[in-house]
Amino acid sequence: MARENITVVTEFILLGLTNRSELKVVLFVLFLLIYLISLVGNLGMLFLIQITPKLHTPMYYFLSSLSLVDACYSSVFAPKMLLNFFVKQEIISFSACILQYFLFVSLLTTEGFLLAAMAYDRYVAIANPLLYTVAMTKIACVVLVIGSCVGGVINSLTHTIGLLKLSFCGPNVISHFFCDLPPLLKLSCSDTSLNELLLLVFSGVIAMITFLTVIISYVFIVAAILRIRSAAGRRKAFSTCASHLTAVTLFYGSISFSYIQPSSQYSLEQEKVVSVFYTLVIPMLNPLIYSLRNKDVKGAAKRAIEMKLISC
Repeated sequence: MARENITVVTEFILLGLTNRSELKVVLFVLFLLIYLISLVGNLGMLFLIQITPKLHTPMYYFLSSLSLVDACYSSVFAPKMLLNFFVKQEIISFSACILQYFLFVSLLTTEGFLLAAMAYDRYVAIANPLLYTVAMTKIACVVLVIGSCVGGVINSLTHTIGLLKLSFCGPNVISHFFCDLPPLLKLSCSDTSLNELLLLVFSGVIAMITFLTVIISYVFIVAAILRIRSAAGRRKAFSTCASHLTAVTLFYGSISFSYIQPSSQYSLEQEKVVSVFYTLVIPMLNPLIYSLRNKDVKGAAKRAIEMKLISC
């Protein structure tokens, strides 16, 4: 009788990004720099928003939540990746692998929901400015952020529970630098058709809902901006959305390239390159995108630095 749902494998071997020793030092320095910039940028943005009363608005509340998610998100991958550059065999236990995947999907989905909430916030601010304080109350903002987190956890639990029902009898080599679902499904000795269906349908529906929320919000935003008579007013209105549009484009572009494609066309080598972008580079870029194009953030940062210099 066939033995189902029995996990023989107790650990996995991660092949990482490269097996060439001469590249490992270069990649270690590069990814360490990216990770440090990401942590300093996101935690710095979070701290700056908290200490600046002028930034205690719904837009910056969502931005601070996004910064916290990005700081946690990059920390799921970077420490293990950096450590593995200096070990002969990159080993991760089965339980640690499952936990890493759970955190990855939770934070990734939460970020998607937050970007949709931020688009809705910009829509209300520009298209219905008179109703902004009524619609975007503190309670409404908290509910949207908590709802984003809950949605992320539910989506992650769906896939993680499905993953735990699979059998892994060997081999145990993952051609990746972290535990993602597609390479894990290739190692399973169980039928993975349900898992693939859940990935395509469940995550696809969430991605479609959040993406359509962004698109519909910006359709109304553009229509509202075009109704503004002065060119200066149109530029000011659009400038408040430019950073968010850039972040949304980077996020959905990289995720779609990785996951919204038939399994027959899926390439693990291609996925490794793209996943570096959405696991490490995007969390680093987000605080830079929002700070470099935002006068309020730059002004708050300048004042914080000046106060620090005066106190010293």
